[in-house]
Amino acid sequence: MNIMDFNVKKLAADAGTFLSRAVQFTEEKLGQAEKTELDAHLENLLSKAECTKIWTEKIMKQTEVLLQPNPNARIEEFVYEKLDRKAPSRINNPELLGQYMIDAGTEFGPGTAYGNALIKCGETQKRIGTADRELIQTSALNFLTPLRNFIEGDYKTIAKERKLLQNKRLDLDAAKTRLKKAKAAETKASQLNSARLEGDNNMVNFSYMLNFLHVKWLKIWAEEVTKSEQELRITQSEFDRQAEITRLLLEGISSTHAHHLRCLNDFVEAQMTYYAQCYQYMLDLQKQLGSFPSSYCNNNQTSVAPVPSASSNVIGSSTLTSTSGLVIASPTNLNDLKECSGSRKARVLYDYDAANSSELSLLADEVITVFSVIGMDSDWLMGERGNQKGRVPITYLELLN
Repeated sequence: MNIMDFNVKKLAADAGTFLSRAVQFTEEKLGQAEKTELDAHLENLLSKAECTKIWTEKIMKQTEVLLQPNPNARIEEFVYEKLDRKAPSRINNPELLGQYMIDAGTEFGPGTAYGNALIKCGETQKRIGTADRELIQTSALNFLTPLRNFIEGDYKTIAKERKLLQNKRLDLDAAKTRLKKAKAAETKASQLNSARLEGDNNMVNFSYMLNFLHVKWLKIWAEEVTKSEQELRITQSEFDRQAEITRLLLEGISSTHAHHLRCLNDFVEAQMTYYAQCYQYMLDLQKQLGSFPSSYCNNNQTSVAPVPSASSNVIGSSTLTSTSGLVIASPTNLNDLKECSGSRKARVLYDYDAANSSELSLLADEVITVFSVIGMDSDWLMGERGNQKGRVPITYLELLN
């Protein structure tokens, strides 16, 4: 029974406090009550924390979209995370494309040029898919998780203490208002008590009785002055204490920024590793495809050689891009060789496997003799190495002086 009485009393006290805060808040909004302003430094810290929270949420959400564009997949991962369970492994788009290419190449025949090329492209796409998976895992661990911990942990604590500070401020201002009213009542009671009433008629006596009752009522307010002053001291102390706690938490935002900066560096490094891997995979694939025994044509049916990576010192470094996506050498840059009646030395830039007996296989960094032959395609030269002779693609050569 005593516990129940205690709970009822506590509930009534809490209800009274809530009502007092609500009245104070309403009067402040209506301009009928004074409001204790926070110091400028604390206001700046509160603004900085709110700004950090807003932009952290935006960056975190957009990073999730970047790493996982599929909204359904993001929802599924979110649900599994809340259930504290590991999400099932899901094949990503590059891996799926790679598997399709491998299956197609296998059906067309690995011995054919197109089938072999599809298989090599598929293997590269699957490696890119693996790199993409590693990027997502690394970014989630080193970048997204710290941002989410701030939003769901540190900032929630700040918001909780900020709300307590607001309540303490309302209690303080309500105590100031009550003290102000009590002092005003005490002053009015003093004025009425000093007033003298004259006359013996009934109206004078009745008026005197009313004034007497009024004075008694005002004295009740006057007795509240001491109580209100004590309450004000308590609420002021609690407000100052809560303001200090909130300030200490908010000053940690600078440390949060420093931590997020380190996480951002980790994210950039993860992206750099991912794009470097993708570039290397595609570079290797391009070299492999360049050695295939196939001829490519642009829109004008001009036969061109397989094209390796672009290099500034390669013959025909000034290039034109055809609509088929191939880079072909500009014939204007080969005039010195075409007009030369003799042979020249050239260094081989990349390995090249001859497609047939009319071509000459090449090894990177070796030096061979090249010369032009009347009527030969402008993208090919005749190469000579000892007793071996055959056609070589000009894009694989660096002409030596």
